Amino acid sequence: MSLKKYMILPLIIGFVAVAYWYVSGYEAAGSVLLLVFAATMALFGWTLVPTAPNEGPTAPVDPDFEHPRH
Repeated sequence: MSLKKYMILPLIIGFVAVAYWYVSGYEAAGSVLLLVFAATMALFGWTLVPTAPNEGPTAPVDPDFEHPRH
């Protein structure tokens, strides 16, 4: 999954936060929690999605490791 595709998820959560704010009569606590969740998802995506194609053990190197066959 590319980073651009993943960043759609935090945007959708942000839109839900704005919609919740309007629908709930400007209730701030739930909206802020949703916005914090969206920011967290964006941060995780920004840092972790680029590492997704990495395969194999990190350390120590296992001599018996076999790459999965696709």
